[in-house]
Amino acid sequence: MTPPASASAAANAVRIVPFGTESPDLSVVVVTYNVRDLLEACLASFCASAGPLTVEVCVVDNASIDGSADLVRARFPQAALIGCATNRGYAYANNLALRQARGRHVLLLNPDTVLPPKALRTLVGILDGDPTLGAVGPKLVRPDGSLDLACRRSFPTPEIALYRMLGLSHRCPRSRRFARYNLTYRDPDQPAEVDAVVGACMAIRGAALRQVGLLDERFFMYGEDLDLAYRLKQAGWRVRYDPSVVVLHMKGASSRQASLRARRAFFAAMLRFHRKHYWHQHSSLVNVLVVTGVALWGALSLARIAATRVLRRR
Repeated sequence: MTPPASASAAANAVRIVPFGTESPDLSVVVVTYNVRDLLEACLASFCASAGPLTVEVCVVDNASIDGSADLVRARFPQAALIGCATNRGYAYANNLALRQARGRHVLLLNPDTVLPPKALRTLVGILDGDPTLGAVGPKLVRPDGSLDLACRRSFPTPEIALYRMLGLSHRCPRSRRFARYNLTYRDPDQPAEVDAVVGACMAIRGAALRQVGLLDERFFMYGEDLDLAYRLKQAGWRVRYDPSVVVLHMKGASSRQASLRARRAFFAAMLRFHRKHYWHQHSSLVNVLVVTGVALWGALSLARIAATRVLRRR
């Protein structure tokens, strides 16, 4: 990777070690899919991270055709590179690297993020400072400065999912009842214990990950971070949202390339999460209503996307 510009910068920079060979403070895993320019910016921000930390990094290229793998080899040679012949999903790709990771903690990082210099050090410090934490996530902001609402969430129980499907969470963002999914009634600049943070930038305690297991590869895209957080909470670990770190998120860059496929994956993930964690807790009637509701919501969403594409061709 490009070395720091001065001896002073080098002294304060993270020390990057070969992936899977030592026991560093942090293992960083970046799964990329056809976002070469964003990946370059992400890895450049990683290289500028402040120490003192030892870090290993692995980029998993999910069958990109835009030269992403060549970029990593040429510009960031200290990053391990795993190339996938086919795109088998976000969870599958992450797990390829996680099985080799040796860090005390792990950071799942999207290629469409840009880290501030002290992000890695701060996230590791938060986990080191509270042994009850299984995971921590930063505040994520969009390019326009708005909050990425996914950075702090409650689990999508049937009730909470219903409020979201009906649009009540959007219409009543200050309601403690209707806005529980994205917690928009809370101050985004205050740290809080939450159900889940987003996998776009999620720091996980290594011991906790080893206890609950890797990402569930049945989630192709979306939902795997919620599922991991659910398993962490079930095992007694806490999950924290901490806005002392603010990360830029160019949200959805990879998924926008195939929005119909991405939306199908989103609704499939919703159903899978319910079946895995809530199906046995509810009556057959509730389960039928959930499946029907998600199916209708998905059909309407996909119809809107298809109609928009038709209009754009005219």
